[in-house]
Amino acid sequence: MARKPVDYAEVQEHAIEFVNRFHSEIELMEGIAVEERFPIIGPVAGEFCYQIAKMSNAKKIFELGSGYGYSTAWFAKALEENGGEIVHHTVWDEELSNRAKSHLTNMKLDQFVKFHCSEALEALRQTDDSFDIIFMDVDKKYYPEALPLIEAKIKKGGILIVDNMLLRGRIFDPKRIDPTTDGVRDFAKLMQNSNKWNSTLIPIRDGILLSTKK
Repeated sequence: MARKPVDYAEVQEHAIEFVNRFHSEIELMEGIAVEERFPIIGPVAGEFCYQIAKMSNAKKIFELGSGYGYSTAWFAKALEENGGEIVHHTVWDEELSNRAKSHLTNMKLDQFVKFHCSEALEALRQTDDSFDIIFMDVDKKYYPEALPLIEAKIKKGGILIVDNMLLRGRIFDPKRIDPTTDGVRDFAKLMQNSNKWNSTLIPIRDGILLSTKK
């Protein structure tokens, strides 16, 4: 008897059952995302980021695109447990930056966050530091051009986490040609053919690429 194919949506729902939301503010932020139709990485990917930061004992993290601080909270929690240091929150909108500050303050995690109200790639370019983890969730058409900057700013053995690598399946449709889809496709090819990275595609949420710099 043929086995029924696994339903991707059912897997994602099942994965949520394993998530440990460490603070009620996390659920509040998820509710805001639903109400405002604001894209966040969600609880499974959020806890995945926390786990990676915790297991790698990361101290310095830079987020390329942070919204109102949902992913930042997961990284900051890992930093708290790792003994300190900083995650850089970047967003172009002052109102979103202020909302992020409020959420992180409510969780008593703001001491581990540096807030940048600016374009994300420019903020990274202006930062005189190197990082254990860089998380990328900017406009997808900029993914390919961000790679050289990331390679210059991430430590050897550092971790790159990239969101939206599946684009709800759009990358598999050959008729789908647009800057966003092409940006993800081109970035995927760069990572697949690079001798600087070891990469694994994690099929949670909208696809997360986990890469370590050689």
